[in-house]
Amino acid sequence: MLKDADEYVQGVLAGNRLTLSRTITLIESALPSHQEMAAQVLSKLQAHCGRALRLGVTGVPGAGKSTFIESFGSLITEKGLQVAVLAIDPMSTLSGGAVLGDKTRMINLSTNDRAFIRPTSSGGTLGGVSRKTRETMLVCEAAGFDVIIVETVGVGQSETAVASMVDFFLVMMIAGGGDELQCIKKGILELADAVVVNKADGDNVGRVVRACQEFQTALHLLTHCNPLWSPPVLPCSAREGTGLEDLWDTIGKHREIMTKSGDRERKRIRGAVDWLHQLLDDGLRNWFYQQPGVNDKVLELEASIRQRGISAVEAAATLLARLGPLDTPQDG
Repeated sequence: MLKDADEYVQGVLAGNRLTLSRTITLIESALPSHQEMAAQVLSKLQAHCGRALRLGVTGVPGAGKSTFIESFGSLITEKGLQVAVLAIDPMSTLSGGAVLGDKTRMINLSTNDRAFIRPTSSGGTLGGVSRKTRETMLVCEAAGFDVIIVETVGVGQSETAVASMVDFFLVMMIAGGGDELQCIKKGILELADAVVVNKADGDNVGRVVRACQEFQTALHLLTHCNPLWSPPVLPCSAREGTGLEDLWDTIGKHREIMTKSGDRERKRIRGAVDWLHQLLDDGLRNWFYQQPGVNDKVLELEASIRQRGISAVEAAATLLARLGPLDTPQDG
C-alpha cells in the first residue's frame, strides 16, 4: 500500500500500470481505512475522467465473448488507442475470487502494451458487474485509456445493470441457440445498442446470416430505449477478425449521434444518480451490520427460521425494529 492518496493519483495520471493495479485493489478492499483512502483518490481523479468510450459486452454462454474482446481489443490498439478490459467473473463460492482467469483466455491482448486487463470477481452482485466496476472505470479513464470494455458474467435476469454505466451496450449471440424469444423476455434486446452474431466462419456462415435476419426482425418488434438509434444486427467472426471494422464504425456513429443530441451526457448523469443509490444501499447495509449485537441477533433469527419458529418477514421486522420508530410526515 502506498503512503498517501497523492502517490496513487500521481501514479495513475502518469499511466503507471503497477500503481493502477494497486489503486484498483485499494478500491476493491473492504477495509475501512482503505475505503477512506480510496474515496480521497477518486475525488482527486474526478477531474481527469469522462473522456473514454465505455463499452459493455454481454452475451449467451458459448458466444465467444473473451475471444471477441481479444480480437476487438487488438483492433482498437492497432488504431493507436489504449484499451482497458474489466472482465467480471462469477464469484468462487470457496475463495470469493474470480474463477475464469481472463488473462489466460486473452493471451495476446494481455501482452499488448496498449492494453490492460483486470479480472475481478462479481462478489455475488446481481447484474453481472462488480460492486466497484464504476470506480474502476473512472480510474482507468484517469489513467488515459481511450476505450474501456466491461465484460459481464453473461445474460441474466439482472444483467441489464451494466447498460446504465456504459455508452454502448453490445449483446453477443450465436446462431441456432434458440435464444431469440428468451432474450426478448428478459428485455436484453431492448437495451442493446447492437447485436453481434459471432462465429460467422466456415460452414456456420449461412446459419449466422439467417440468425441475423431473425434477430433483426425481433428488434423491429421492440421499442429501443433511445428513439434516436435503431440497433443493427451484425455478423462477425472473432476467430478470423471479420466484421470487427463494421462494428467499430457502428460504435463511432452511435457516439456521434448521442454526443450531438446530448443523450450521452444525460445517460452518464442518470448513471451517476444510480451509483449514488447503490452506494447508499451498500453503506446503510454495512452500517446496520456493524451495530452492536446485530450479527448475533441475525444468527439467532436464522436458527429460528430453520426450525420454522419464525417467518422471514417476522425476522426482518424484528431486526429493523432495532432502528427505532420511523418518522412519519406531519399534516399541515
